Amino acid sequence: MELLRRTSCDLPADMECAIQSNLAQEKAGSPASSALQAMLENAALARKQNAPICQDTGMLVFYWKVPRATDTTILEKQAGEAVKQATSNGWLRQNTIETLTGRSIEENVSEGVPACHFEQEDRSDIEVWLMQKGGGCENMSAQYSLPDETLMAGRDLAGVRACVLNAVWKAQGFGCAPGILGVCIGSDRAEGFAVAKQQLLRPLSDHAAEPSLAKLEERLLREANELAIGPMGMAGRTTLLGVKLAARPRLPAAFFVSIAYMCWACRRRGVRAGASDAKITQWLG
Repeated sequence: MELLRRTSCDLPADMECAIQSNLAQEKAGSPASSALQAMLENAALARKQNAPICQDTGMLVFYWKVPRATDTTILEKQAGEAVKQATSNGWLRQNTIETLTGRSIEENVSEGVPACHFEQEDRSDIEVWLMQKGGGCENMSAQYSLPDETLMAGRDLAGVRACVLNAVWKAQGFGCAPGILGVCIGSDRAEGFAVAKQQLLRPLSDHAAEPSLAKLEERLLREANELAIGPMGMAGRTTLLGVKLAARPRLPAAFFVSIAYMCWACRRRGVRAGASDAKITQWLG
C-alpha cells in the first residue's frame, strides 16, 4: 500500500533534482523556466497533500523479483487488493477503461490490470518495483525497423542514434517533456518494448554497462537537448532528462529500435521486503 502512495504522490529525488538543475539553465521568466518551476511546485504540493502528481495516474506495472518456487498468484492478488485500496484513498484516480465498451473500471483492477511481471531468483527476500506510466507519454513511444531509408539509418549505432533523435523530434512537447527515454536495441517487437520500458526503472545517474552504449546515452541526451524543443515544447534547453539504452540479441532478418517515452513525472519506486513476513527492509528509488 505504501509503495502505491509513494509512487503516485512523491516524485523520486533524482527526478526532482534534475528538474531543479535544469531550471537554473533556462532563461529566467521564459516559458521553459515557468514550466519547470510549475513542475517543481506541483511535485511539492502532491507530496504535501498525498495527492497524485498527475491526474493520469498511469498504467500500473509491477516488476517482481522473488525466491524460487514462490506462489506468485498470491502476490498478484495482493497487488490488486492494494490497488483497490489506493484508489479508494484517492492516491490513484479511476483511470482504467474497458476497451470494447468504454466503461470505467472504478477500482482499477481487471484482467491484466495491474500488470505483474515476475522473475524467480536465488534470493531470500522479495524486491518489487512499481511504474506508473501515463497515456500521454505512452503515446509518444515508438518503434523503428532498421535499415530505414527515410532516416538514412543503417543497422548500427549511428542508425540507432538517428531513430532516437527522430522520435524526440516527432514527439515535440507532447508526452509532457522533459522526458526520459528507455531504448532497446534488438530483440523482437514485443520483447523490445518490454525491455525498453524496464530501462525507465534505472536512476538518472546510472549508465549502461556496455561502454559504447554509455557513450551513446550521453551523446543522445546532449543532442536531444540541443534540438531546443524544451519543456512542454515551449523551447528551451531541457527536452530530455535522461536516455537509458539496452541491447538484446535479434534475428538476422530483424533489427528493431524500441523506444519507451516517460514524462517528467517519472513515477517509479521500489522496495525490498521479507519473503515470509512482508516486512519492508529497504526503499529503492
